[in-house]
Amino acid sequence: MLKLVFEMLCVRGQKMRPFLCAQISGFHTSKPCLAPRSFFGVEDFVDDDNSRPYTYQKGKKSKNPNKHVSFKQRTVAYMEPFTLDVFISKRFVSASITHRVTCKQVAVAGTNSKDIKAVLKSRSDIPACLSVGQILADRAREADVHTASYTPRDRDKFEGKIRAVVQSLIDNGIDIKVYLD
Repeated sequence: MLKLVFEMLCVRGQKMRPFLCAQISGFHTSKPCLAPRSFFGVEDFVDDDNSRPYTYQKGKKSKNPNKHVSFKQRTVAYMEPFTLDVFISKRFVSASITHRVTCKQVAVAGTNSKDIKAVLKSRSDIPACLSVGQILADRAREADVHTASYTPRDRDKFEGKIRAVVQSLIDNGIDIKVYLD
């Protein structure tokens, strides 16, 4: 459809403004053609039969996902078997230490549990995070876990409440290796 509009404009002798158009090449042909840019800066492309628009993705998924896995990526689950997971919402804080290979939770602590809920003034502030870290460290030591690794989620920043939980674990004798990207 875009090709038809472009051809109609070229036949009449009108020129399209360059700041409204992006030069792209056809999918199956190497001929350059002009297409209007979308509002958000992502160019939408249309299939040959103009049935559905799609956008190009930056990264390709490989057909064999095990092919490009490095030695470190394959062995890190056995070298550092325990991971720390911290979840903070507006109402409560919870943290757990999980074994990577078996996916079993070794130690769990949260402000929603009965014993912690009664003692705390607020269930989602910094002192609550510090107490969750302290209780989690005690439970992890009971389960004979002394080291763990922590990688923040994509949306999380390593500051504030998350940092308070991790720092409390470190202060109470659990070695935490933090991986920041």
